[in-house]
Parts: sequence; structure tokens; C-alpha cells
Amino acid sequence: MQQQEHLWWQKEVIYQIYPRSFQDSNSDGVGDLQGIISRLDYLQWLGIKVVWISPIYPSPMADFGYDISDYQDIHPLFGGIRDFDQLLAEIHKRGMKLILDLVPNHTSDQHPWFIESRSSKDNPKRNWYIWENGRQDGNLPNNWLAQFGGPAWEWDELTGQYYYHAFLKEQPDLNWRNPDVQNAMFNMMRFWLDKGVDGFRVDVMWHMIKHADLIDNPINPDYKPHMATCEQVLHVFNTDQPEVHDIVHKMRRVLDEYDDRMMIGEIYLPIHKLVAYYGYDSKGAHLPFNFQLLTLPWNAIAISNAISEYEGALPQKAWPNWVLGNHDQPRITSRVGLDQAKVAAMLLLTLRGTPTIYYGDEIGMRDVPIPFAEIQDPQGLNMPDKNLSRDPSRTPMQWSGNPNAGFSIAKPWLRIDKNYKVVNVETQKKDKTSCLNYYRKLIQLRQSEPALRNGDYRPLYADNQMIAFTRKWEGDNFLVLLNLSHRPCYYKPSYEMLSGIIMASTSMELEGQKISGNIELSGDEGIVVKIES
Repeated sequence: MQQQEHLWWQKEVIYQIYPRSFQDSNSDGVGDLQGIISRLDYLQWLGIKVVWISPIYPSPMADFGYDISDYQDIHPLFGGIRDFDQLLAEIHKRGMKLILDLVPNHTSDQHPWFIESRSSKDNPKRNWYIWENGRQDGNLPNNWLAQFGGPAWEWDELTGQYYYHAFLKEQPDLNWRNPDVQNAMFNMMRFWLDKGVDGFRVDVMWHMIKHADLIDNPINPDYKPHMATCEQVLHVFNTDQPEVHDIVHKMRRVLDEYDDRMMIGEIYLPIHKLVAYYGYDSKGAHLPFNFQLLTLPWNAIAISNAISEYEGALPQKAWPNWVLGNHDQPRITSRVGLDQAKVAAMLLLTLRGTPTIYYGDEIGMRDVPIPFAEIQDPQGLNMPDKNLSRDPSRTPMQWSGNPNAGFSIAKPWLRIDKNYKVVNVETQKKDKTSCLNYYRKLIQLRQSEPALRNGDYRPLYADNQMIAFTRKWEGDNFLVLLNLSHRPCYYKPSYEMLSGIIMASTSMELEGQKISGNIELSGDEGIVVKIES
């Protein structure tokens, strides 16, 4: 494949913004669209070309925007449609792209569709949601469990039936087997595409179709008390049904009505099931999110094997992608420590495929302890003894050493890490050795070297400490060597590598050095070497 054939979403780095926590412009303690606009120059400086924004639609905020009451407007908390239009224009003016979060699996219980649906059994929108009678013995329709705790069925007194909700009871699931639901959602997609949005990240794509017979899920024999209560069963019949791929194809056809648009799918599934979402004809999701770096233990052999498995499982023409962090998971710095987080960043930005960065990871932000009395995330509130709140990874961006880290002059909606006077953008911009400048350097290197952006991936070696691989494009060849341990490690290169120049390193003093023969790495060290032909 020639370089010019790669599309924008294959070449660039995606940056996820959690809008409540990025920048407050109107002093209410919550981030907003004007706040994002004010920070676009920072993203451009960092080298970001693609911005993905978590939901900004009208919502009662039972799940902080993932419970939508109007798909075609903006929540006043974030601004209005004019603010959105300005944001889109400012992003495009800078040569950047905008991806919106799309939440098609469920709505808010305050959405007009659901209000109509629950008004009576014979309402025209009754079948827009999943309604079911209880069993003859008076029990729930089946044993399906909600992701945020408790049964997935909620009794509706008015109509005497249960409705299904995969998440909160305030988030009833839509019935995607209904063509009217499909058409309404496709038209909603066109509303935003007509405005010029460049793509969608589709929330819980693998949940969208449920087994038509509502069969009980099997019991999970490996369940442990520390796990989320929903994991007491294996989600066999309420997720990843064969018919979901037809829905994904239809969504893709809507995107293909427009030039140069794309779709990401949020899918937490094993690799062999994940890759099916590309579509048998490559007409499914452009990028089914690959979360292996989020879910695997930080072990060199496990990660190297997973990379090879993923590369081997990709369908023809499918483009890979990698994710280190998002709003649902602990931050990479809290999972592996700051030193290894820099190694992880080098892995993310040198692997083949599109990388996604979660806001704040570029400065080494970590999970912030939130006292129970301040927890807002429903997952944490509903399972208080399991430490499953997602609030710690959603705290406000640390811009400066000013009060509230420069995020807001009002009290922020979530507390800010006590380290903000040291860990912030303003301070790190001035420090050549900072995490921020390290990220920027890696992004610049990736953008300037076709081998790192488009080249072939070839695994070379892995042991309990180290991963080694090459990226090749035409005449250029790069060796990436990563020590995923705290102890020194050693690599004896094959005859193919005679010598090279270290182009990037977790240890800044190594950059520019010529290297040949055996290579020694300190603990928590990684290097990117341009091999001399």
C-alpha cells in the first residue's frame, strides 16, 4: 500500500476529550465547548489531528451524558448548537477532524421516545424498546444482569411489564430489531454528518442486539467477590449476537453516503470476536476499538503474543488500532507507574495502526482518590464495596499551577489531584525532559516517518522483560526495543541490524547516539532506532 492511499483516520493520532473535565469557560466548575475551543491550539501544538469528544447531548446525567434525552441538540451545561458549530469550524480551520460519541444502544428514560413507549401497551412506540412479561412464577423475564449492578429488568407499574436496561434503569435499551428505530437513528446520524462531523465513536456496539428469545445467560464459574456483580453470569445472549453485524453494516452505509467519514466501535470482546466487527466485506466499523493494552497484565510476553495474535487475526484490508486509556478504565500511570507509562506511550505510538490518547495521559495524570461522599459515577455508587468508581480517571485536566489547575475559577465538579502544581501542561511545556514533551516528540517522529505510521510490523523477540519489533516502509527500517520491567535487560540483534541512530528514548540523553552490536537497556527504558542500511 502506498503512503498516499492511507486515509486520515489511519495516519493520525486520536485524542479523547471528556468534556466535563477538559476546560471550564463559564465558571460553573464543569468543562464545556467554549473551553475545548480555547485549548485547540494546545492540541495542535501537541500534534493532534483528530479529536473525539464524549457525549455532549441533552441528558439528565444519570450516567454523565450516556443517557441521552435528545440526540440532535447540545446540553446547556456544555453550550448550545452555535457553540458546537463554532467548535467544528475551529477544528476544521486547523486541519483537524472531529469524532462525536454516538450512543445508539439506549436512551434516557426521559427521551420522548421512551415516554411515549411506556405510556401504554398499544402506543406506536411501544416496540421501540424491549418490553416483556414476567415469568409465570412471578420472577423476572430472565437472569440478565445490568452492568451497573442488579437485574437488567425494571418493572413498570403503569403498563404491568418489565423493560430491559443493560446499564442503569434510567437507560432503557432500544429495540434495534425494529426498522423504525433503525431509520430514526440513521437519520440522527445524518443530522450530524450534514453538519460536517467527520465520524462517530459508537458506544457499546456489541450490545445493540439481544437474543430474540431472551434466553437465560449461563452462570460464570470463575466469578469472584471483588468482580462487578454483572459478571456473575456470562453475557452470551444479551451481547454480540450475529444480527448485530447487519446493523453495523447499515450504519456504515449511512457513513458511506458522505465523503471521507469513519466509524469507531466500542467493543470489549476477545480478538477473534472483535475482528468480526470490521465486516466480512470490510464494510463494518472502520476501527473496532482494540482494548488489549487496557485489559492485559503488563507483561512483555503476554503483550507481545497479543500483538501478534491481533495482527494475525485482522481481516484483509483491515486497519489496526490501539488504546492505552479511556474514561471507563484506570489511567495508564496508575496501572503501571509513571516510568512504565512512558514505555507504554512508546509502544502505543510505534505499533502499526491508529493510536488513541486519553486526555491528561500526555502529562502523566494519575487516578485521583475520590472520597465516597463525593463519588458521582453510578458504577461506583451502586457497588460501593468494590472500588469500581470511574471518577478517579475523569478528574479535570491539569493545565497550570494556578488554583484548580487552571481548569476553572469555580469549584471543579470533581476534585483535582494534589500534585497539580508540578504535574501540569504549563510546567511541563518548559521542561525538555517532561512527559508532555516526550509525548510530543513521539507524535512528531511518528508523523514524520512513514515507516512508523504506515510500515509493516514484524515481531523480533520477547521475553519476561523485553519486547523487540521492527517497522519497515520502502527503504526505511526502525527497531523498537521496550523494557517492560524495572531491571536492566539485554538484546542481541540479528545480523540484519548493523548499526543505527536512536531517534527517541525514554532517557533523553540517549537520543542521537549511534548504536551497534548488543544493546543494553536500563529498567523502564525504551528506544526507537533508525537502522542504517
